[in-house]
Amino acid sequence: MNKTLMTSVKLQKKLHYKLLQHIINDGYGMRGKSRWIIEAIEAFLKLPDYPTLVDIADDMDQLSDVVSVRMPEPLMVRIDQSIIQVRKFFPAMEGVKSNLIRASIIQRLIRGTTSVTEV
Repeated sequence: MNKTLMTSVKLQKKLHYKLLQHIINDGYGMRGKSRWIIEAIEAFLKLPDYPTLVDIADDMDQLSDVVSVRMPEPLMVRIDQSIIQVRKFFPAMEGVKSNLIRASIIQRLIRGTTSVTEV
């Protein structure tokens, strides 16, 4: 069994509400929040231009709601490696990890991507 790590990210109240709506509407239930977000991150990191898309989350203000996510350790390692790629495009960006997670959530909400494990 993979080791899991906890991380937290701040979201705007409206984005958090939309996230919860999609989690329920997609059939994950309230206990499936981490799985939904993990799948969003995995799908986001598969996009060839993901490093350039992270800045959509950089301009967000009023980040008031804190969301905790339990992620498998290999995904956290991939996120850490992805931060290096993002820094090549945005060397002065602060909070790259949080921005990457927020951008993943936003992209999944926009694209309406279903589970990456579905065929």
